[in-house]
Amino acid sequence: MSFRWVYPDPEREEFVRTMTEQLNVPREIARLLVLRGINTFDDAKTFFRPEEEELHDPFLMKDMEKGALRLAAAIRNHEKVLIYGDYDVDGTTATSILYIFLKRFGLDVDYYIPHRFKEGYGINPDGIRYAIDHDVNLIVSVDCGITAIEEAKYARDNGIDLIICDHHTVGDDIPEAVAVLDPKRPDCNYPFDGLSGAGVGFKLLQATVTKLGLSDDFPNQFLDLVAISVASDIVPIVDENRIMMRRGLQLINTEPRTGISALLQQINMNPGQISTSSIVFSIGPRINAAGRMGDATTAVDLMIADDMATAKRLAAQLESVNVKRRTTDSNTMEQAVELLESRFNVDEISSMVLHHPEWHLGVIGIVASRLVDNYHRPAIMLSTVEGKVKGSARSVKGFNIYEALKQCDDLLEQFGGHEFAAGLTMDADNLDEFRKRIDQIACECLAENDFLPELEIDSVLKLGNVDTRFWKLLSQFEPFGPGNLRPTFVSKDVEIVGVPTIVGNGHLKMKVSQNGSSTFDAIGFNMHEYLPLIRNCKTDRVDVAYVLEENFWNGNRTIQMRLKDIHVEGE
Repeated sequence: MSFRWVYPDPEREEFVRTMTEQLNVPREIARLLVLRGINTFDDAKTFFRPEEEELHDPFLMKDMEKGALRLAAAIRNHEKVLIYGDYDVDGTTATSILYIFLKRFGLDVDYYIPHRFKEGYGINPDGIRYAIDHDVNLIVSVDCGITAIEEAKYARDNGIDLIICDHHTVGDDIPEAVAVLDPKRPDCNYPFDGLSGAGVGFKLLQATVTKLGLSDDFPNQFLDLVAISVASDIVPIVDENRIMMRRGLQLINTEPRTGISALLQQINMNPGQISTSSIVFSIGPRINAAGRMGDATTAVDLMIADDMATAKRLAAQLESVNVKRRTTDSNTMEQAVELLESRFNVDEISSMVLHHPEWHLGVIGIVASRLVDNYHRPAIMLSTVEGKVKGSARSVKGFNIYEALKQCDDLLEQFGGHEFAAGLTMDADNLDEFRKRIDQIACECLAENDFLPELEIDSVLKLGNVDTRFWKLLSQFEPFGPGNLRPTFVSKDVEIVGVPTIVGNGHLKMKVSQNGSSTFDAIGFNMHEYLPLIRNCKTDRVDVAYVLEENFWNGNRTIQMRLKDIHVEGE
């Protein structure tokens, strides 16, 4: 798939000149900073050297005083506490953080993760009954709870206090609980609303240790797990997420906890080489696999494990589950593409609503994301569970899928999510009308250009400028993620050196140079279809869009180009 390259310009070009002079950096580096809203020397200092002392005061969050006082009282009185989490990476890391934290004080603490298929997302009556049956005094929910109106009342009526730590969109009503911690609350003035669920839980820890008179540094030991949640939950890696992510990566790379160390060994990854991408593509999916396939407790047990033998056994179990998840994922994707292209004319629809009664709920969200990438229009993947149609929605820039579902609320029994991702449940009889209405909404909201995939280019770069100093400066932009994506460069009229080849499972590999520069290795994952285009071009020169990254191979580190697109003259 070829992309339309878009070159955003900084709003004020003079900032680029100023930053180039004040920081004594290449113009391309200054441009990257200004595009990220960094316009002064002090902004750059904070960006490049984020410190834990710059984390926001947790007590700025609505209800934090109440939540910290209640959790501190539970610790002092040795009450029985239940951590109620979600089955994804964010929920399981958050659960693990709170569990380990309370165990350090000798509390009788338990955790509850609902089964994805038997119970579904969020706090439910079964979980409250579990707390009642086990004489729990306090429930702390993490990464869920903001919509648990009736469940909060059920807990309160049975003498159980509830602290909610969530980061999802707030509905019309807020549950009645001891404390409802959610930076997205309309009445909350917390300065950053992009925290993950584990991030909100971490802020509760910060406030609680203050009430206990402990060192402010005590909660920082959990930033490794916060970092895994931040990277995996695709929250913006800016503001304090950037600070926590940076410190968390340091912990994973230097002092990985037992469970994470066992997982790294299982997948042949070495501390010292772990990046945001390592979490997104390797660590996160394995932690997530347990919940996707049904029962997330294996993931929590791994992260709270304190002996290596147990951790290795659990890591092996997660790997086995992940292999099964990948197979299911691949089969579902093939079925979805076949269904889409056999029953619909993709050029005539503005959205993709696909249903198969036997699709696995644990993978349809992943498949929906891939359909969006391939066809560049909103995708909703649906299955049937106990007579109800359930599924996951993913969207494109310019189409708020959550707002679209709100316009179909008369057809839905339940839905929730945000601009780019959502979940939903409906009666099977409403499926056809739902498909028509969503497509009509998408048709009205999306213009023709919205269906053309764009590739946002940060800067045009001459390969001769990529030297050791440039790479060191670029490396300081890490950790990368939403809000601070790895910069995409374009180099024009580059020379293809040697013969391009296909390696692995359809990956394009070649070497390029530009005007006498060093020769760079370039790899384009799943870009095998570009090979005929390159071989048939009239010259051996092309324009390439790429990101720069380090490649580790046989103990050696080299800078390589990871290709994102190739433009050939005349194409």
